[in-house]
Amino acid sequence: MTTAPGQVPVAQQGPRHPLDPEPVRATKTRAVFALGLIAALTGLFIGGIVPATVALQLSRQARREAYASGGFLTGAMWLRRGERLAWTGLLLAAVALVALVVIAVVRLAHSPIGHDYPSNVD
Repeated sequence: MTTAPGQVPVAQQGPRHPLDPEPVRATKTRAVFALGLIAALTGLFIGGIVPATVALQLSRQARREAYASGGFLTGAMWLRRGERLAWTGLLLAAVALVALVVIAVVRLAHSPIGHDYPSNVD
């Protein structure tokens, strides 16, 4: 027996228990997104390392809380976006640090080594 292509019908779920809480967006997801955005915007200035690190730590906590809530905490999309922005901020900070190291090494290579005496000194 084969099935026709198309969307799979969604199974109907049973009625909710009256004492079940309403699904709400976790507040940490907003914080993760905001910190990730700050990290991405300030990543090239190396200031994005701190908010990115805090955002990634908060995202771990938010994922654990959402899993423990059994589906009553939502906001996974904002959490993923915030994590991506935080990783982008860390990547931009790493690029800026590498560029600074390369510039420092090139400048150091062009500077004279040792003491530069005048031409009339042996």
